[in-house]
Parts: sequence; C-alpha cells; structure tokens
Amino acid sequence: MGFFDKFFGVETESKPQPEIGFGRYSDSYKTKAQYAAWDKSLDLFEKKEYLASFESFFTYLRDVKENNVNFSVDKGTINFELIQGSKKIVGVADRKKVKAEAKVAITEDLNLGFMRRLMEENFKMRYSCFALDKENDITIVFDTNILDASPYKLYYALKEVATKADKLDDLLIDEFEVLHHTDESLIKHSSPAEKEVKYQFVIQEIKSVLDEIENGKLSASQYPGGIAYLLLDLSYKLDYLTVPEGMLMETLERIHRLYFTKDTRTNLQKNILLQKEFQHLIEQPKEDFLKGMYQVKTSFGITKPVTHDRVVSFIDGELHQMDWYRNNGHHKVAMAIPGYIVGYCIFNYAVPKPDKDLFHLYYRIIYGDYFEQLGFMDSFVDLKKQTFKAKEIKRAIKEIVAANKETYPKLAPNTNRLSFDGQSKFAQSYLMMIRNLDLTKAE
Repeated sequence: MGFFDKFFGVETESKPQPEIGFGRYSDSYKTKAQYAAWDKSLDLFEKKEYLASFESFFTYLRDVKENNVNFSVDKGTINFELIQGSKKIVGVADRKKVKAEAKVAITEDLNLGFMRRLMEENFKMRYSCFALDKENDITIVFDTNILDASPYKLYYALKEVATKADKLDDLLIDEFEVLHHTDESLIKHSSPAEKEVKYQFVIQEIKSVLDEIENGKLSASQYPGGIAYLLLDLSYKLDYLTVPEGMLMETLERIHRLYFTKDTRTNLQKNILLQKEFQHLIEQPKEDFLKGMYQVKTSFGITKPVTHDRVVSFIDGELHQMDWYRNNGHHKVAMAIPGYIVGYCIFNYAVPKPDKDLFHLYYRIIYGDYFEQLGFMDSFVDLKKQTFKAKEIKRAIKEIVAANKETYPKLAPNTNRLSFDGQSKFAQSYLMMIRNLDLTKAE
C-alpha cells in the first residue's frame, strides 16, 4: 500500500510505504457510526439506562485503526481499558459508580521532592488526582457516582487521566531518580534506521536555522518578526515530522509557550530564549533523543477542533508577509512563513480533514529528501534537478479530494493556480489554494 493508501484506507498499486505516523493524534476525525454511538449514549443516559449508555460511549471512543479501546460486559459490570501513549487506563463501571486508574511510575522511596510535585499537580486537575496504590506506586485516579457520570463528564475525566499520565511519566522519571517506568509493552520502538534519520534531521534543521540567524543577511535585532518565523517554523515542523516523546516533545511545547505567553518580554528577548532552547537541544546526548523516538496508540487528542474559517483567517493574517522577505533576498525567512502557517495550524488545532491532508502533503513536497530517507516511495520533487513534479502533485491532490468528497462535496482545489516556479512561489500559491477551498459539509 502507498502513502495515500495508509492515509485514506484505499487500495492502489503503489509501492509499499513504511508504517510511520506523523503529527499529533486527534480524536476529532470520527466516523458516522461513532457519532451515532455518542448520540445513543446521551439518549440512554437520559433514560437512566446507564450501563447501556457506557457501552455506546466506549463504542464512540474506540478508534478501529488505533485499536485503542477495549471493553467487556459481564453481569452488570463493564470492564474497560484505554491506551494513551505509553499508558494504559483501566477501569470498571457498575450500577453504582465508575472508576478509572492509570499507573504513572514505580517508586523506590516516598521522596519528598516528587510528593510535593504531585500535590502541586493535583491543584491543576479538575476530575482526577494523583494517588499512591497498594505498592506505593504513583497513579492517577478518577471515580464518580453513576448518576454523575454523564458521557460529557466521562469523556473529559478520562481524557484528563490519560493525557496527564502519558505526559508526566517521562518528565517525572527524568527529574527524580527514585522513579522508574511501568510496563513499557505499549511502546513500539522505531527502527534504528528511522531513529537515525530523525535524529540527523533534527540536528541539521536546528543548526541550519541557528546559522541563518547568526550569519544570514537579516538583522536579528531589526527584524525580530522574521527571526521568529524561522524559530517557530522550526519548532512546529520538528514536532510534526519526528513525532517526539519525552525530552524533545517537552522542549518544543515549552518553546511554543515561551513565545506566545503574554508578558513584558519583547519579541527580540523571546527569540533569544528560543535560540537558547534549540542550542541546548543540540548539546544533549544523542541517546536522550533516540529514547524518545517511538510509536504509540492514542485515545485522546489535545488539539482544539476548528473550522476552515480559522485556517483562512490565519493564512490571510500571515501569508502576505512573504512578499517583502522574498523580494529582498531572504529566501529562508520567506519559506518559514508558509511553514509557520502549516505548522501552527496542525500543532494547535484539529483542522478539517481536507486541510490536514493538504498540510501533510505540503510537508511531503517541501521535505521530499527527508521522506525519501525514511523510505517513502512517492516523490513530488526531482531532488537532482530541484524541480517540482507537477503531475504527481496534482494527482496527490486529486486523491485527497476523492477521499474527502463524501463529507465535503464542494471540495475542488484549483490546481491550475499553482506556481511551480521556485519554492517560495509554489508555497505561496499552495497555501492560497487551501485558503480558497469550499469546505461546506454535506447535509
């Protein structure tokens, strides 16, 4: 199966492609059957048919491709398991209450440092809390009376347990030596070859951007906006293209927070902080990168669903900035702007499916050499001649249209307006093509 086979679930005669995922998981792209199960769950809960409501709820939550949710019903009790990254959330629902628990880390000693840290984390949580199980290991627990376990509350509570457990285990274990990982059988380690390609990509891209800032023609002090485009584009593309866990993921998230937190620091000062974060990354031991490169199943996404109008607004607000940088010879900065738009949207939002698919294709085209090193066979750029393969690009866009046409019947990208005269003109025309899409859903 080819790239688009895996992406859309259709059979073609394309050559086999590697089973490598990209970007953060989103649970916003559910099937009609899943949405029907959600409606049924709400209806049954209103009728006080609680266990039947929970069955429909877990049917809604289960992603067949991810195989992320399993449950069984036996004599008035539902036992369930959810997978979120490296963590398994186990729970039970009966006629009295619902309880779920995720084991975060194994501890050798009740260290004052991490106990205080867990107390601080408890204040941030709405539905669940950190606790110690019978073995004094760290867990996150949620329980509630069945009368208060509506599908809405159940969704957000289980999401809190799952996402907190998955994110905090690596961070706590890195911080406190007395803590160790629980069962790591849910982790699918990437091949050594894949890890090496991703590691080299991360290091090379960071060094390239830092070198451009240090030695490029653009003054970092006079044009902090242009430098910010370089740094943020770098952060978002590393997150999407390498799908890191652990240390690298946390650093990229911190970079995003540092820049967009409203405080007294100027953009120039924020840029300096971001540069230091990236410099610190490339100074880390290689093994710290490699141990965070693995694949996992997921039940809950963390991105906020938005409509195509949000994508349009973001493109309108940023894309025109390309012109000045391109006209004044700052090619890398000009290319960072569409990269920033694509990266920001898929880092922060669950955009409509056609937008997501076309954003992924953008990365496939612009970083064709990286995908080729990972083993992907479909090529959209002649790497020797450094020219675009217009026919293949248009074919790929048509496949995206075909895969989304049932839900978005008015989806008709104008590929005739694409410019293949250099990277920056192509990128600008490609983003304008996305901007002008009609993503009206079928009734």
